[in-house]
Amino acid sequence: MKLAPVFRAFALQEVQQIIVHTGQHYDFELSEIFRQQFDLPKTNYQLAVQSDSNASFSGLTIVEIDKILHIEKPDLVLIYGDTNSTAAGAIAAAKNNILLAHVEAGLREFDKSIPEEINKLLSDSVSDLLFAPTQTAYNHLVKTGRKADGFLVGDTGFDLLLQSKDKIDDQANLLKKWSLRTKEYIFMTCHRAANTDKRHNLESIVEAILDIKSPIIWPLHPRTKKYLIAYNLWGKLQVDHIKLLSPIGYFETQFLLSNAASCITDSGGIIKEAYFHKVPSIIIDKQTEWKEIVEDGWTVIAGPNTQSILKAHSGLVTPDGHTNRLGDGKAGQKIADICLRRLSE
Repeated sequence: MKLAPVFRAFALQEVQQIIVHTGQHYDFELSEIFRQQFDLPKTNYQLAVQSDSNASFSGLTIVEIDKILHIEKPDLVLIYGDTNSTAAGAIAAAKNNILLAHVEAGLREFDKSIPEEINKLLSDSVSDLLFAPTQTAYNHLVKTGRKADGFLVGDTGFDLLLQSKDKIDDQANLLKKWSLRTKEYIFMTCHRAANTDKRHNLESIVEAILDIKSPIIWPLHPRTKKYLIAYNLWGKLQVDHIKLLSPIGYFETQFLLSNAASCITDSGGIIKEAYFHKVPSIIIDKQTEWKEIVEDGWTVIAGPNTQSILKAHSGLVTPDGHTNRLGDGKAGQKIADICLRRLSE
């Protein structure tokens, strides 16, 4: 999703692009479906790296990407977000002295117990071009002495939303399919390891949504479903007001999210997208890097705590203003232009 607008911008300049799929999201519903929906070409390299350990996955992925870099000899490597794959790509490119650009740079949660935070720090430290999605992220880069390498471009997620509007609007049948009424249900996601892998946190989240009687539609990450079953929570969720879905595509997600009254999530992407759609959200995580959304009043941090979630839900209001501080929908083009200018130099 982060790649698609950037890929399209480079394609307009007839730049040869090579896509590497690391295998971190190896379920069809979490990877291939998005490639098809965004009309992206098949990946040039499909790695089969799988591991239950963050460190071993990263190490194995570095080795595989290093092989590809020696074959393809690219002029530029782009990495996206804050996954283990992001950090692995950063290290492999840096070790080969290849110009490296990080899309979604500068974001910080200031908690190294979060795997994504380590990935952010590693990726930013070795990247040559740092593309910040928000002013806060750009300020973090400046404070660490990276002003010359940092560029405030906005969030590519907003680009994708604007580019996909017609296809999102075409999903209107979903309301009837799931017996939902516009602005009378809650859209929910939960996938972060800090919630799914810790029994107490997941139990607290489940207890909260069982107490909330508004209709809740919840597309499930495979890992979340696994732990709901393992912790004997699956049966408790078989109630009328909660609809548990298999993973759904981008267009379906955006339609359901945009028509929801509110959102409950621990996903940074969903927090942003709810903000784009002007849907207030509750964060079931202890922090967020999207400070602008908190400051604008469109999201509330409740954490994985039953009473905090219920309190946030009962007090949730739709703010009067919306500053749209996450960009102008042209981030992909700005990234492509800056990269091509640097290459020409």
